[in-house]
Amino acid sequence: MHRLLKKLSGGDRRSVGRSNEVVTHVLASPANFRHLVKGLAADDPLLRMRTADAIEKITSHRPELLRPHKGKLLAIAGSTTQQEIRWHAALIIPRLELTPKERAAALDILFDYLRDKSSIVKTFAMQAIWDLSSADAKLKPQIIPLIEELTQVGTAAMRARGRKILQQQTPASSRRPKFL
Repeated sequence: MHRLLKKLSGGDRRSVGRSNEVVTHVLASPANFRHLVKGLAADDPLLRMRTADAIEKITSHRPELLRPHKGKLLAIAGSTTQQEIRWHAALIIPRLELTPKERAAALDILFDYLRDKSSIVKTFAMQAIWDLSSADAKLKPQIIPLIEELTQVGTAAMRARGRKILQQQTPASSRRPKFL
């Protein structure tokens, strides 16, 4: 096991462990990013969780690091049932440079996430679906009714996220002030 992955293993699931230390290291030495991608397929669920956390944090600054790993990341995202991997995958997927065919596959994965038992997974999937539809003008009219429905029937977190998403559709001049 690579030393970066060793830093992410062990301890308690309620903690990110040394994830932030690994993030700092990989941002300084991006060639090590590939080791983290391997960690997503580890047998240890704690290691997978922390690896996903580190990848998400790193790629919020350096999304281009995902490029050579796109296929593997989509395959893992589509096959995992681990909620921590799913919620991080939902944050990561919109950062990928996707072809139309890959975007369709990513949307299938995210629609599946909307059926997850975790409210966090469903909420992040909702945002990711919106973000992916923003890159395709043909998708947006199909996604708006879905977001509207999820804003009505989803969990509290989904309703709040849905309101924020739908506000992006409303011109600022037509929004009602909150005090009215």
